[in-house]
Amino acid sequence: MATPLPAGLTAGAYAIDPSHSTASFTVRHAGIAKVRGTIAITSGVVTVGEDLESSSVTAELDAASVSTGDANRDGHLKSADFWHAEERPTWTFTSTSVKADGGDFVIVGDLTINGVTQTVELETEFTGTATDPFGNARAAFESELEISRADYGLTWNAALETGGFLVADKVKIALDISTIKQS
Repeated sequence: MATPLPAGLTAGAYAIDPSHSTASFTVRHAGIAKVRGTIAITSGVVTVGEDLESSSVTAELDAASVSTGDANRDGHLKSADFWHAEERPTWTFTSTSVKADGGDFVIVGDLTINGVTQTVELETEFTGTATDPFGNARAAFESELEISRADYGLTWNAALETGGFLVADKVKIALDISTIKQS
């Protein structure tokens, strides 16, 4: 059964606007504090079909753009200990399905980080449409997911004297996506 599009959203291709979109992450450090950072979304397309199920999403992110507010930590994240940003500079997401979830929806797809691809589910909210001052039709979305670092081969860590590890395995990712309608 086809699910109608959310009110205000029309079929067409919407380019992700990198200057108005963010990918942020949160991970526990030393088991007690949270470290937050961002990674640049460089490109992508949200293709809105005539119904929710015929829609799709692709996106690319730049692993070398990581920013946590600490240059040393950022350099370590870009290194072979974590993301191998020189060898694997691009993270990708390609949806495989879109399905309704109450008033929101879930985008299922393949997320590739560090050369490893895993299927993930993005809990997504359509936050609305607007026409910007330049006449561009915009649509915006917010998504969240949690991944395991180990699932992507991101296993570097250090044991703590008090037990546990320096970097938690679970990473929360939040996406705030602004798009511009192309067709």
